Amino acid sequence: MMPLKFFAVNSSKIIDEALNLMDIDLKGLDRADRELLAAIIQKHQGGPVGIETLAAIIHEDVGTIQDVYEPFLMQIGFLKRTPRGRVATRRAYEHLGLKPKPEQASLL
Repeated sequence: MMPLKFFAVNSSKIIDEALNLMDIDLKGLDRADRELLAAIIQKHQGGPVGIETLAAIIHEDVGTIQDVYEPFLMQIGFLKRTPRGRVATRRAYEHLGLKPKPEQASLL
């Protein structure tokens, strides 16, 4: 019988490889999550940006953004919904390795 430690080590490597293949990072963000945040940051200086505009930029349905992407991104503190639109947080900038412009610092 194999020791439990053996399975734990191999399972960890398998999980890491699977997440790499699916392009999921250490925070649980997939490519689409990162694209959504990058669109807010790079095309709209971190926000605020309206949901319809954001949907058009990333070629995604408004409902999918609201029901699939936003809940997780808000839960982990990477996205805020404001009356004026969606805003990327300082944590989102840091995770993507980006620095907010001085005019955005007041929004974060």
